[in-house]
Amino acid sequence: MTDSKCKLCRRAGEKLFLKGDRCFTPKCAVVRKPYPPGIHGSGKRRRGLSEYGIQLKEKQKLRNMYHLGENQFRTCVENAMNVRGADASTKLLESLSLRLDNVLFEAGFAASRSIARQLASHGHALVNNRKTTVPSHMTRPGDVISLSQAIWQSEVMKKAEDMFQQHKAPEWVTVDKQAKTAAIASLPNTTKQTSFNIKLIIEYYART
Repeated sequence: MTDSKCKLCRRAGEKLFLKGDRCFTPKCAVVRKPYPPGIHGSGKRRRGLSEYGIQLKEKQKLRNMYHLGENQFRTCVENAMNVRGADASTKLLESLSLRLDNVLFEAGFAASRSIARQLASHGHALVNNRKTTVPSHMTRPGDVISLSQAIWQSEVMKKAEDMFQQHKAPEWVTVDKQAKTAAIASLPNTTKQTSFNIKLIIEYYART
């Protein structure tokens, strides 16, 4: 039976990296079945999406990638839209990128954002050496992120440590692999995140 997370990627038509290491192997569902799930998914003739359908699909892709509920994601979008003198698309990507669970994932502490969310909610994440149990905690440049020593000594993290040592973090996150810490060096460069049409997402919420 195909995992529900894999179905989300297949429905989006691209990898959302929801299954950790599996997403980088030939076992990835998007590689094995590059068509939407369901009995009609592999059919050659499929109706094109309406303008609303395209906006909805784009919204679902970004929401599922960051592992957020609908209300939570809507709040992120509305907050970005309400920032005066700033581009809503840029502010939305910045706020999603700087969430604690996403930083844990980008730094290589977790194989997926869902695992990173569990690490934070279970009290294993530290921000500037202070325990933080809120996955949505907003980090900022200068913050230092790490995990508790107790979790590093667990069997789960011992297996994941090789992945952490080999992981390449984005340029806005500076990782000290010996000290096992990650520092927010700067605001994320959102212009490099081109797989999503954020303007369509803003338009979707502007009309609802």
